[in-house]
Amino acid sequence: MSDTKSKLNIAMFGHKRVPSREGGVEIVVEELSSRMVSNGHFVTCYNRKGHHVSDKSFDVKNIKEHKGVKIKSVLTIDKKGLAAVTSSFFAAVRCAFSKYDVVHIHAEGPAAMAPILKLFNKRVIVTVHGLDWQRDKWSEGFAKKYIKFGEKMAVKYADEIIVLSKRVQKYFKDAYNRETVYIPNAVNMPDILSADEIAEKYSLEKDGYLLFLGRLVPEKGVHHLIQAFKKVQSDKRLVIVGGASDTDDYVKELLNLARDDSRIIFTGFAQGRLLSELYSNAYVYVLPSLLEGMPLSLLEALSYKNCCVVSDIEECKEVVEDKAFVVKAGDVDALYNTLQKLCDDKALVDKYKETAQEFVLKKYNWDDVAKKTLALYEK
Repeated sequence: MSDTKSKLNIAMFGHKRVPSREGGVEIVVEELSSRMVSNGHFVTCYNRKGHHVSDKSFDVKNIKEHKGVKIKSVLTIDKKGLAAVTSSFFAAVRCAFSKYDVVHIHAEGPAAMAPILKLFNKRVIVTVHGLDWQRDKWSEGFAKKYIKFGEKMAVKYADEIIVLSKRVQKYFKDAYNRETVYIPNAVNMPDILSADEIAEKYSLEKDGYLLFLGRLVPEKGVHHLIQAFKKVQSDKRLVIVGGASDTDDYVKELLNLARDDSRIIFTGFAQGRLLSELYSNAYVYVLPSLLEGMPLSLLEALSYKNCCVVSDIEECKEVVEDKAFVVKAGDVDALYNTLQKLCDDKALVDKYKETAQEFVLKKYNWDDVAKKTLALYEK
């Protein structure tokens, strides 16, 4: 490890599956691991078994390698609250008995396994993608306590902790007096596509709709978005892209809330060309979240030259600076007023679109993220 030019043998776990867009964690793991391989290192990612969070039609095939990264699947009890625990445990055991120089754990819950790895003298890096115990679906009972336990194990046993926002960095300093390393997520230059597949499938045209993309969970504030949009006087549509994540009851609430407005479309989970077309042709992208780690969908929306509207939580404001419209989180009237203003003023929307891509690509670069992360591996 003292020779920074030596090739490292790296393991990653805590994600669901790669390649996959089941969440931001999976995107981060794929981007990081593939770049480590490109730099000559050896990387193994331990995937969960079980079905995709949206539905089994999106399940990842049983692959052995992706972009030079070795893929191994571990035993998983595919039940809410148990999938992450069991897959992380079996991944940690396999890592402990393998010759890895570095084990990179993603998310707080899986970090509960850090003591196992330290027993075998592994160098442990933990990325805290967000304070997961604050999420609505884990807000009570065993799950919340377990995630908090994982957080404490990260503080006690991790050689380095990576955080994605300044607010979370401050939290670890205030709560534990633990120093962390701030390395935010990043984004790639996308291909801007014409509205072909979305025109055929949903009758959507360029600048004809407002877009939300993310997991359909309460902390994303989609219910506030629907309530606000229903008051907007416009023939533009609202396209809600994403699937449930152990939140079927919440999705039913959203469908019920939107049922009397034919302008609102639910596409379910999207990826590939369909997703790119949705980003490429949106009039405005809206992220009304009440809680975030670091919203990768927001970075992507900006990279596709979108005018964005976000809530005023620190994780969103930190990303957009003055390059988007910011409204008070949970304030339906404020969100409505902003959406109505933008629907009535295309010139204003175009002004924000002109600067979005250059701003985000300059500020958030995956190669920089990989370089900073590798420095922690080699430290």
